[in-house]
Amino acid sequence: MTEVATRTALAACRGVSVVYGHGSAQLTALDNVVFEIGAGESVALRGRSGSGKTTLLHVLGGLVEPTSGSVEWQGQPLSSIDVAARARIRARGIAHVFQSANLLPYFSAFENVAFAAHVSHSRQPLSPGALLELVGLAEKADNLPAELSGGEAQRVALARGLAQRPELLLCDEPTGHLDSDTGDRVLSLIEALREEFGFALVIATHDNDVAARFQRQVEL
Repeated sequence: MTEVATRTALAACRGVSVVYGHGSAQLTALDNVVFEIGAGESVALRGRSGSGKTTLLHVLGGLVEPTSGSVEWQGQPLSSIDVAARARIRARGIAHVFQSANLLPYFSAFENVAFAAHVSHSRQPLSPGALLELVGLAEKADNLPAELSGGEAQRVALARGLAQRPELLLCDEPTGHLDSDTGDRVLSLIEALREEFGFALVIATHDNDVAARFQRQVEL
C-alpha cells in the first residue's frame, strides 16, 4: 500500500516494512508501506485477516518497531526522538482500542478509566466519571469487567482511551466481537466522540459496511 504525501501529517509511515522470523519461517507483515493521517482526519483500513492491519496500527502507535522505513509523529521521525520523549508521545498523544476491550479485570469501570488518566500524565485529564457519562455508562462505574456486556466493555475501553486526551485514536476491529446492532452503536459513539474532541481516527476493519462510514478508506 502506497499513498502520496501531500501535507505534514500527524502520524505517518514512510516505506515501512515489518518482517518476523528468519529463513523459511520468515513472514512479511508489512511491505514498503507509505501511509499518513492528518490531524482530525478519520481513515478506515480495510483488508482481510492477515493483511497487516493490526501490525500497521501497532507501528503507528509505537508498539512495534519497523524492520525498515521510518515512522513519523508530527513530521519528526520517532527514531530521532529519545526513549523518554517517545514514551510521552505514546502516553499522551496516542490511544488504542483493541478488538477485545482488554480491561483490567479486578478494576471497576471507573478505576480502569482513572488508571489510564493517571499513567498518561495528561496536563488536562478528563474526569473518569464524566467520560463514563459520555459513553452512557455512569450507572456502571462500580461494575467489574466481568459484569459488563461486550458492548459496555468496549464503551469503557473508549472512555479509557479518551482519558489521556489523545490526538490519535487507533481502533483495531472494535466491533469484531459484537452483534451488528451493538457494533453499530459503538461505531456511532466513536464518530460522535471524534466530532466532539477532534482527535484523528484510524480504524481497522474487514467489514466494507464499517469502512464505508469513514471519510477515507485505504486497502491493505
